[in-house]
Formats: sequence, structure tokens, C-alpha cells
Amino acid sequence: MQFCDECGSMMHTEGDTWVCRSCENEEPRNSHTEAAMTTQDGQRNDGAPAVADATQGATETVQESCPAADCDSDQAYSEMMPKPGGSYEVRLFTCVECGHKWRE
Repeated sequence: MQFCDECGSMMHTEGDTWVCRSCENEEPRNSHTEAAMTTQDGQRNDGAPAVADATQGATETVQESCPAADCDSDQAYSEMMPKPGGSYEVRLFTCVECGHKWRE
């Protein structure tokens, strides 16, 4: 993947040239540089990311109304999970009745 030095947009190949569709900047292609680029074929698939589940490790429920349209439960499991970067935490809920998940 090549990005335009002029505007920062992603460039596309046209023959022996990288062309920016935003500002029409052109740069010659370099086979040595392109050989070092990772392709989709060269990437590994680690599977789907883990999904947080507030029922895991939860020992008590809290009084919280389920936002699901067809559920009138007011009990949910809750879990605090740190946000990436550690700036703050997010409170995750899982409805005791229907299993609907949401966050605060």
C-alpha cells in the first residue's frame, strides 16, 4: 500500500506508476519497495477477537434495565473492562433474562 506524499490519500497502481485519485499526484513504482510490502496472502489469521462477556467472573447482579425491546428485565451481570490505552474503563452489562449485551 502506498500513500500520497502530497495529500496523504491511498494511491493506486496504473502500469508502472502509483497514481493518487484525490490530487492526481504520480510516483514511479519501485519493485524493491513493493516486494517488502505485506500482502493479504502473507498475513496470518488469528481468528475472531475475543468478545467480552459480563457473565464471566460475575458473582452478583445489579439493578439495570435491559434495553432490548422485547425484554423487561431489570437485572444484569456487570463487569468493568479497561479501554485500550488505559485512559478509562467501560462498564459492560449482560441481561440475566435474555443475554443481551450492552455497555455504559
